[in-house]
Amino acid sequence: MIPLTTHELEAIRQAVKAAEGHTSGEIVPFVSVRSGRYTLAMWRSAGVMSLLGLAAFLGAGQLSSSWSAAWLQAPWALALVVLLAGGVGWLAAYSIPAVKRLIIGQEAMAEAVHARAIKAFVQEEVFDTKDRTGILLFVSLFERRIEVMGDAGINARVASDDWVDVVQDVKKGITDGKLADALVAGIGRCGDLLKQKGVEIKPDDTNELSDGLRFDSD
Repeated sequence: MIPLTTHELEAIRQAVKAAEGHTSGEIVPFVSVRSGRYTLAMWRSAGVMSLLGLAAFLGAGQLSSSWSAAWLQAPWALALVVLLAGGVGWLAAYSIPAVKRLIIGQEAMAEAVHARAIKAFVQEEVFDTKDRTGILLFVSLFERRIEVMGDAGINARVASDDWVDVVQDVKKGITDGKLADALVAGIGRCGDLLKQKGVEIKPDDTNELSDGLRFDSD
């Protein structure tokens, strides 16, 4: 589950409402626990640790000539060490996010987050506004990555590089363990940027997309 209180969710909703008060942009914040399952990473970790266990076992067998280490020559001992090392590797990747992220790699995580953000853009119908002014502020917690996607009406005025400060605001808050504050800051920065780029509110502007936070737990 997303670790936010009712008060924090309301603060995010109010931030969206305030940001949209001076721009025709429709900001849709979305938080995902993770963008991929990365099952392969756990098996990769298990394989690496199994190989390390095998190397350590064989090295110990070569270095030891004592009769008390005779068990090192037994096939069952080799199998046991390899299995135990593999189990440790699998468990480490499963239970320690930093290890899992290291094994997955930044490129693979970036691809997974981008794909999930596109899916969220479609699922939440961010494209469904009169002037194509929807904006998805997508946060994937496990990968610690943020993507901002604008619809055609936004992209005509705002370049992809212009969102850097928004991303940095959100990332800093997440790193500090303040997800709600991070989203509020990022949403506020979105509103300021849209106003600066001339995405001005129109006299007949209506709230076309819900202001609340969208999220999934898997």
